[in-house]
Amino acid sequence: MARYDCLSCGACCQNTPENLAEGFSQYIEVDPAAPLWRRPDLVRKLVVRDEDGAAHLRLHPDGRCVALRGRIGARVRCEIYRERPTPCRSVEAGSDLCQRYRRSRGLRV
Repeated sequence: MARYDCLSCGACCQNTPENLAEGFSQYIEVDPAAPLWRRPDLVRKLVVRDEDGAAHLRLHPDGRCVALRGRIGARVRCEIYRERPTPCRSVEAGSDLCQRYRRSRGLRV
């Protein structure tokens, strides 16, 4: 298997084209147990609620998470890595899910 480096990728930190095509403007749900809730400063900055009241990470207009810094496919970092929600923790470098996100961003798999 090829070596995947999350710090030079970030593809999983952006809403997928499939979600956008189907009208899903929210991406990562913030679960009630997420360490992020212990940081009210970050919650105010990064969390939005949908029409049903579910908490999600805020997205830039281009669909990427506002906690992601850098350029996808080049060099990135997550500002809330230690506090990130469960869906963010579930993506493993090189996994099928990782490769799906990379393909959706036009990155080599």
